[in-house]
Amino acid sequence: MKNKVQQFGKFLSAMVMPNIGALIAFGFLAALFIDTGWIPNKEFSSMVSPMLTYLIPILIAATGGKMVGGDRGRVVAAIAVIGAIMSNTEITMLMAAMLVGPLGGFCIKKFDEIMDGHMPAGFEMLINNFSVGIFGLILALISYIAIGPLMSGILAVLTAGVNVLVEHSLLPLVAVFIEPAKVLFLNNAINHGVFTPIATGQAEEFGKSIMYMLEANPGPGLGV
Repeated sequence: MKNKVQQFGKFLSAMVMPNIGALIAFGFLAALFIDTGWIPNKEFSSMVSPMLTYLIPILIAATGGKMVGGDRGRVVAAIAVIGAIMSNTEITMLMAAMLVGPLGGFCIKKFDEIMDGHMPAGFEMLINNFSVGIFGLILALISYIAIGPLMSGILAVLTAGVNVLVEHSLLPLVAVFIEPAKVLFLNNAINHGVFTPIATGQAEEFGKSIMYMLEANPGPGLGV
């Protein structure tokens, strides 16, 4: 059981880690050019919201799709996550991306396994391309109707909980959940799945967020 939980944590981390550069680029862009940034610039700051809303979730979903279903899984995942994103563009759909990405890769992988050895000669390219498009479309619709709203609700609850902790100066209590999670390699899942969506929203508005620092070191929660 412990090994499975550790593998799950590593899998979630593996989706995010290759795309950390995009988060860094977003962070610099927000810190420098938003209204409360170091060098406010209206034109440059216009890139902040699209990068946060579209680019980062698509990158994470595509990475998850490729991990499970290869290049075809990457394309299906990128299409599918658009449904979740467009269901609510007011929040960052990182959690939805980490769910939809592997799901897209899994679906196309299973389809390929079923079709292996049964594909008519000369129709390989046609079937491959149409299958990606059809699976991507179906998953995008499901994401728009169900997955996106579900993740929006979960993030709203988590954000409200974090806000309560911040308002009552109880952030050190977060370490009670983070530190044991490190044993199971779930700390990155908590960081990127919970803290990062909240932090990116705060960074877009204020240019900074304490949430980025909580998982790496419990000290900031204590004000250190």
